[in-house]
Amino acid sequence: MSEFQTVAKVGQIPEGEGRAFQVAGRLIAVFQRQGQYFAMNDACPHMGASLAEGYLDGDVVHCPWHAWRFCIKDGLWVDNPKSKTCNTTYEARVMGDEIQVAIPTA
Repeated sequence: MSEFQTVAKVGQIPEGEGRAFQVAGRLIAVFQRQGQYFAMNDACPHMGASLAEGYLDGDVVHCPWHAWRFCIKDGLWVDNPKSKTCNTTYEARVMGDEIQVAIPTA
């Protein structure tokens, strides 16, 4: 079961960029790409850098520290897709003028 939490207002995350938000005790990176929003854990699984501060290239965010790349849609580590390494993603939606992220509730 998941519960949607409001993280920002539409317009607060520029196109092609990400922002980090504290949501239910987690740091979540939310990205805007072509008017859609995508959410994942903000910490890169490699060394913990903020993915929200990374470079977004299409559907792929590049970690700002060591350039590890993750798909913002499914969290897949695109540098080694056969690896089990991935980043947790969350459903994101827009309700009115609010950007919301679904966080699991237990």
